[in-house]
Parts: sequence; C-alpha cells; structure tokens
Amino acid sequence: MDGLECIEIKIKDVLSNNISFRYDAEFFNKYALAIDRHLRQKDHFFLHLEEIVSGPFGSTLKSDDYLSNGVPFIRIENIRGGFNISTDNMVYISELNHKKIFNSALRIGDIVLSKVGNSIGYYARVNEHIKECNISENNIGIKLTNYSLGEKAFILTFLNTKYGKKLTIRRTSGNAQPKLNVSDLTFIPIPKFSSEFYEAVKNIITTNQKLRAHSISAYKAAENILYNTLNIKIFTDKSIAVKSAKESFKKSGRLDAEYYQPKYDELFDILSKFATENLGGKNGLVSIKKSIEPGSDAYRDEGIPFVRVSDINKFELTDSKIMLSPNIVPDIDSLYPCKDTILLTKDGSVGIAYKLEEDRQIVTSGALLHLTIKDTSKILPDYLTLVLNSPIVQLQAERDCNGAIIQHWTISDIEKVVIPVLDMEKQKEITEKVQESFRLRKEAKSLLDRAIKAVEMAIEIDETTALHWLEWQN
Repeated sequence: MDGLECIEIKIKDVLSNNISFRYDAEFFNKYALAIDRHLRQKDHFFLHLEEIVSGPFGSTLKSDDYLSNGVPFIRIENIRGGFNISTDNMVYISELNHKKIFNSALRIGDIVLSKVGNSIGYYARVNEHIKECNISENNIGIKLTNYSLGEKAFILTFLNTKYGKKLTIRRTSGNAQPKLNVSDLTFIPIPKFSSEFYEAVKNIITTNQKLRAHSISAYKAAENILYNTLNIKIFTDKSIAVKSAKESFKKSGRLDAEYYQPKYDELFDILSKFATENLGGKNGLVSIKKSIEPGSDAYRDEGIPFVRVSDINKFELTDSKIMLSPNIVPDIDSLYPCKDTILLTKDGSVGIAYKLEEDRQIVTSGALLHLTIKDTSKILPDYLTLVLNSPIVQLQAERDCNGAIIQHWTISDIEKVVIPVLDMEKQKEITEKVQESFRLRKEAKSLLDRAIKAVEMAIEIDETTALHWLEWQN
C-alpha cells in the first residue's frame, strides 16, 4: 500500500449528495471530500437548478450563422482563464437566432462556464461591455437575477478559488472528454458570509473591470495609430477577381479561388506604399524556432507546464493543467522561451501572437513557434506583436490557410509574411500604448488574485481575518 492514497467511506456517505451514483475513486478524492465536508460544516447555500441553464443542445446554430456583430455568442475559447469573458475571437449571432434560444440568454452579472474539456473549472462574468449574450452548447450559464451585486461578485470569486475549482472538477465524468452536467452545480456548497465581506469582494471586482476597460482602450488606441498611419479602413467584401495564369498559378502555385480574393490585393497595395520586410528567412526580421510535440502519453499531473494553442491569446497565457516530466528531453532548459520571445500559433487557431514579459520555465507545443527579433533597432517587440495580431497579418494567414479543414500555417509561408516597418518614433508611440495596456491588465489580474486569496482566507480562517488582510493590502 506504500505510495497509495486510500480512504474508507460509509455507503450512506457514498449515496449522499450523489445524484449521479458515482463510485469512482476520483469522485471520492480525499482532498475534494475534505473541502466538501469543511464547507458543509459552515453556514452555506446551494445554487438552484432553475438558475442554471445549458447551451442549446443540438442547436441549429452553425458556424455559417456567426456574424461580425450582433448578440455576443460565448464559446469555450472566450472563457479560458476565468473571471472575464475574452472578446478576442468573439463571434456574434442575429437577434432572431438569439430569440430562438432565449432560454440560455445571459445578462450582466450572470456567469458562464465550460461543461466539456480542459476549460472546466473556469467561471467568467458577463460584464457591462457585453451586457447580454448567449452561449454555445458546450457551455453552462448561471443566472444570478435574485442575488445582490455583492453576492454575485462573491459567488464568481468563490467558484474561481482552488476550492470552487476542485469541487467543480470533482463533479466531472468521463475519461477522454471530461463533462459536467447542469445538475452537478447544485451540489457545490457555497459558504455564506456577511454583506460587509461581499461588498469588499465586489469593490475589488468592480475596480478590476474598470482597469480592464482602460486596458482595452489603450490597446485599441495602439491599433488605431497603426491603422491610421497605414490608412487601413474596411477591406472590400467582393469575392471575384480576374487573374491571368502569369499573375496566379505561375507566381504562387495556387489554383484555389479563395487565395485570389480582392481584399488580399488591397492589403498588398497598401503595404507597397511603406517600407516592409519579410517576417522570417535569411534576411527576415526574426529567427523562428519550433518546439516539441511529445504526445498525450507524455502528459503528467506534475512537472513543467506544457502550453498549447488553447492556452494562448494575444493578451495572456492561461495556466496550463498539463505538465511534462523535466526529463522529456535531455536539455529541457533550451526549450524555455525568454523575455521578449513572441509566441505565434501555426496550427488550429493560426496567427495568434503573444509576447512574453519575462523568462518562463514552460514548454510550448510544436504548434507554437518562438520568434526572436534579430535587430531591435529596426523593429520593436511590442510593435511587431501588435502587427502580427492585426488584419495586416491575419489576412495573410487566412490567405495561406484557405481551403484546409484544419488550419495549418507552414513555416515557409510564415517566413514570407510581409511586415510594415514604420519609423522608430511611430513604433515607440505604438509601443507605449501597448505597454500601458498590459500594465493595466497586470494590475487588474493582481486584484483578482487578491479577491481569491481573501475568499480562501475567509474559508480557511475566518471572515474577520480576511477583511483585516484586505484593509492592510489597501
């Protein structure tokens, strides 16, 4: 029995609060059981079944129904990381389709979470910017209409603590694809505290929302400087282009019509008016390094974080739940990305770029390329990252990857990507806005960490201690 974790439990406890009649060891994990018992010994409450809705199962909504504006439609990729719904890669649906699945409509203060996959355990809030939205069939919504603003903020924070996450993940079933049922959320005990404590948590969440809004504004200001300088407006939606063989196949080797859409010609016409460089290659702006793809057999519960495409967006890297052994390769240090390395996705969701603010002891998947700028006197890291995430490069990625069922951007195509190199003063102006945006986002994130710690402290010690700690933090 050495090294094994065992627990003895009575049959009545097995059946208690176990609507799914689970008998597996994961459900009776010792740590999860201890949390559950501890919370049930305190004053607590449960969410009601009528407050919880699933995204429309078997919905007739398909990707063809997605719009560039309308009612926000929240998918799994919009809630990774928890607390805040990301508008990056947000899609929208029409008012008509929204009304067809109105039961799963959510409003300000409501909560959305994933019910499948590795994103289970992250809860995000519908904020004032989104106002009203709907959710995909892979998500669950929690409607908090009958709760005060303080209670809403507390519930959101508790569910994102290590205790809320553990109790959520405990309820998942399935091996290859973990799944959460709507009814599972009604068995998670939520501790009760005073309105004073709820208000303290609410104030932190409110400040976080304000900082995030300022962060988004600063980033948009950086984008606007770039677009105004290049005179980029709205690209045409025309789909017909007339090309000779010399202008098409003999030049690119491509025969598919999508490759020759007029919007791509418009883009390159704009770029031709400015100084440009290829992204990679011998004379390119960056050197490109590929990481490893160890395969799922190498995944561990402990070790070095393994970052995949699903863990990245242009604003942050979310904490990976997958680890690798430090012995996965002989010299694992050589795989760690350094400060100012730009991670660029080449598979799946292609063309997402994120610049590291510090050295990181992580291993990225082979679908994430490491870009290192050769000469920072020519192009600045924050400026290049913004360009990579802009339509300037997104359109080039779209053109290169058109026609594939699963998007794959080849390194040879990535090296040929055309990058506008503005004068250094303009790059610095853009960089200042980008850095301001990330500074505000970092400050906002630290507030969420503070709220989580305060709630965990109230659970572990008491509310008074948590409130005193919050006062000391201010």
